[in-house]
Amino acid sequence: MLRPISDNDFSAWSEVRRLNADWLEPWEPLRPPYVTDPAVDRSAFVARCRAREREILSDSAYPFGIFVEHRLVGEVNLNNVVRGALQTGTIGYWIDRRQAGNGYVAESVAVVLRHAFERLDLHRVEICIVPRNTNSRRVVEKLGLRCEGTAERYLQINGVWEDHLRFAMTAEEWRDRRAEMASRWLEAEPPNASAGLQ
Repeated sequence: MLRPISDNDFSAWSEVRRLNADWLEPWEPLRPPYVTDPAVDRSAFVARCRAREREILSDSAYPFGIFVEHRLVGEVNLNNVVRGALQTGTIGYWIDRRQAGNGYVAESVAVVLRHAFERLDLHRVEICIVPRNTNSRRVVEKLGLRCEGTAERYLQINGVWEDHLRFAMTAEEWRDRRAEMASRWLEAEPPNASAGLQ
């Protein structure tokens, strides 16, 4: 199940992030020295939750925890939602190393794609990946997302401006592939949004 992470998830989120620091941090932006790590400081984690709530209310991002058998194992986020003529967003994700390889991230991304195209009415969603991040690339390969090429020095990752491969799907592609995606990754119909996304 996917649902927004709440204050009550601090212990689980902190544990999985601390256990996976070496696995995750090479692929993430550096945290500025003046920003407290939410994995070690509950008040910083609560502030992070409030910021995520504001993003949802402002229609600028839709963050979700990935829960397997009620246990937090990662996150998948629809970020940088832009309306107007673009109608776009960017998906990012991470998973507990102990849960990698089970298809949880690919399934979660498929659910978020359905949410983006069928509930939020976005026209385009992209996923940007450092080329050597083979685990992350495997997710988009499983889903069959279209590669649009390389964006040079696209994002600062671990202190370095890294090239990123840009993968994307449009609403037209989603409509053409919805039945295939649903049969492999999704339930037939989306559940009530208040209960989380499945």
